Amino acid sequence: MTAPAAPGLDTLVLASGNAGKLQELGVLLAGLPCRIVPQHALGVEDVPETGLTFVENALIKARHASAATGLPALADDSGLIVDALGGAPGLYSARYAGSPTDDAANNAKLLAALQGVPEAQRTARFYAVIVLLRHAEDPQPLIAEGTWEGRIAEAPRGSHGFGYNPVFLDPAHGLTAAEMAPEQKDRISHRARALQRLRERLSADRAG
Repeated sequence: MTAPAAPGLDTLVLASGNAGKLQELGVLLAGLPCRIVPQHALGVEDVPETGLTFVENALIKARHASAATGLPALADDSGLIVDALGGAPGLYSARYAGSPTDDAANNAKLLAALQGVPEAQRTARFYAVIVLLRHAEDPQPLIAEGTWEGRIAEAPRGSHGFGYNPVFLDPAHGLTAAEMAPEQKDRISHRARALQRLRERLSADRAG
């Protein structure tokens, strides 16, 4: 069966139901020459994330949104990787403390797991992968990754952002992600870096 022709990128569906992530992605995508619509505005619900890697989950979400709407879709999957915990919470970052998602409980569980671990061994990174599908059967999705290196603080600090922001310390700035102004975070975050690479891929794709 022949795959459908790829529609233009006049409208792009954001395949996420996470309010914090939608707000952040909306700001970071503001410069793209297309209309950005969250999937819930088109009646699309979240899909179970059954992949075994970040990129598999991102593809599942984007494919679901694109199939439901007939539009190009963008999805990300991201998480916190802590070296002293063997990479946990990793793929299960959002529900580290169980369901439903609870940021405060996730942070509390993380800090408890790292109790007594010295500062030098509290290294961690945020990781994000972003995929863009031109249509649900796109055999060559655009995929971009970004990382943000840091450490896990001894206690939560700051009130900006969401997720693990209060406990993720950027050593270069001496601030947690939650202590940074949103515009400062949006210049250096894992998601910002992944989106910048996606922009470069889109430019190269159009030029080719």
